Amino acid sequence: MTSVSDDGKRSKRFGRGGHTTGNVPLRMRFGVIIRSMWHQSVGRFALIVMACWIAVSLLSLFWTPYPLLYTDGGHAWAAPSAAHPLGTDGVGADVLSWLMAGSRTNLVIALLTMLVSAVIGLACTAVMISGRRALASAGVVVVDALIAIPTVLLALLFAVPFGTSISVIVAACGMTYGLNMARIVKPSASLAARSAYVEAARAMGGERVARVFSPISCPRLSPVLAVQLSMSAGTSILAEAGLTYLGVGVPSGVPSWGHTLTTSVRLISVYPLTVLWPGLTVTLVVTALYLLGDTIRDCADPLANVELRKLAAAVGRQTHNTGADA
Repeated sequence: MTSVSDDGKRSKRFGRGGHTTGNVPLRMRFGVIIRSMWHQSVGRFALIVMACWIAVSLLSLFWTPYPLLYTDGGHAWAAPSAAHPLGTDGVGADVLSWLMAGSRTNLVIALLTMLVSAVIGLACTAVMISGRRALASAGVVVVDALIAIPTVLLALLFAVPFGTSISVIVAACGMTYGLNMARIVKPSASLAARSAYVEAARAMGGERVARVFSPISCPRLSPVLAVQLSMSAGTSILAEAGLTYLGVGVPSGVPSWGHTLTTSVRLISVYPLTVLWPGLTVTLVVTALYLLGDTIRDCADPLANVELRKLAAAVGRQTHNTGADA
């Protein structure tokens, strides 16, 4: 029969479910996760859409079918043709060129929103799981109060002193989604904070919060973070379209998917195809982002990913043999 001390040692070493990836090199872990995602139809769809999005964004830096400032008033609202594969808008600008250029704008917005929301979310989580009860309680109250402020209201407040810009969208979305992330990540971070190795680190003088977010505990938090970050990126694209339509998003001279939608939606009943293409693009990318987070959550969890457990076991045996030889 296994003793209690043996169970404690196994818990420290393997973590939840008897397996951990904390000691697995990040490059090897990442490769296994990507291969596991590719073997799933949902994950393959998400990866293909993400790859196409990034490729088109990079391509638009050097080439688009037409310059963005090119207009042909004689062919306004033109149907798709060989000259204009997706047609033209109300001023005769090529829709495909604006969608390609807008892809890099939305990519920047999504990446910056993920970064800001991650910083705010993890900082608030660290406060809420702090060992100081007064600080932790105050952090929970503040997060609960701020989380009730909608994104649109924040964007309107930021737009008054700063005007319409990408930074307004990133600040409003990053703050809103960061607070949501903090509330959702807090339970997982609290479990990690009460684990045996964190208590041992505290007894040795280590900082509790630093140990929770260390590489050892990141595999426990990464599935939740992956879902929340992908959702923040996808929702930021929807928010960009909505805020740009309200006039507090991307400025008129900057290409974006929301800008293309805004200029085309006025005559949707007469020229529906001009709204179809940006709407379809936004739908595909947002859906892929949501599915990407769910797939990463499943493939990054050692309990659900057999290949990840095998890799962790192989690395553990190699480490054990190396220690025994030494």
